[in-house]
Amino acid sequence: MTVTVVPRRVLKRIAPGLLLVLLALTGPWLAPHPIDTPVTAPYAPAGDGAPLGGDQLGRDVVSRLLHGGTALIGSALLVALAVTALAALLGCFAALRPALGRAVERTADVAILLPPVLGIMLIALAWPDGGRLAVNAAAIVLGVPYAVRLVAGAAAPLAQSGYVEAATARGERLWYVALRELLPNLRATVLALFGLRFVEAVYVISVAGFLQIGSQPPAADWALMIRENAPGILLNPWAVVAPGLAIALLAISVNLASSSLAPRSARKAVTAS
Repeated sequence: MTVTVVPRRVLKRIAPGLLLVLLALTGPWLAPHPIDTPVTAPYAPAGDGAPLGGDQLGRDVVSRLLHGGTALIGSALLVALAVTALAALLGCFAALRPALGRAVERTADVAILLPPVLGIMLIALAWPDGGRLAVNAAAIVLGVPYAVRLVAGAAAPLAQSGYVEAATARGERLWYVALRELLPNLRATVLALFGLRFVEAVYVISVAGFLQIGSQPPAADWALMIRENAPGILLNPWAVVAPGLAIALLAISVNLASSSLAPRSARKAVTAS
């Protein structure tokens, strides 16, 4: 009986995230109006032809909302995959080589002291034409040290286990021990880490977009929509509330989905570190 109940519970928790991601990715084809063509008065309330009203230039809020999720989800997915993959590889090597592990720990301590938004601003200033690519690069660089430390902490007990010592005694190379013996036993930790890195990437990229670092007008970006339409929030609240809700629902639903797929012990290990 338990075998039939657990997949249904997991499916219910991952379904909202999957539907939201699917809606965001297909949104550009569902939008009723172009994103840069005024269809109503500036900050017009919800009405015919514009279910959520107009933005500061009279453009359809629904159409810009449907276009704005693709870039955010793509960037967050890229950052989460890159950070998780690099952390998994470096964390395994750090657990097998104490000198490398100490170097990772010191680097993570320094990186944690630097707020992500401040780091993105510094990289954006050094790379003024980088746009969204600069934001993604900054999110990866700033996210890897802490994630490596989490994976190395989870891999340390496994590095002392019998099968790893047996592989080392057989004369296996370091990369073989790390990738074939250690990494497969960290699947749950890596999965939980991916979910948390995705949520963190959504947060960092959204804050950068709100500060107009990365996406620039007239791009349809959820965070940029909040900044652009904030002056008219009393005239048409949906121009600000709708993209804010979309960002929050995306982060919450993806985090719930990753938590459902990862075992409880792995979630505790990642979130408690």
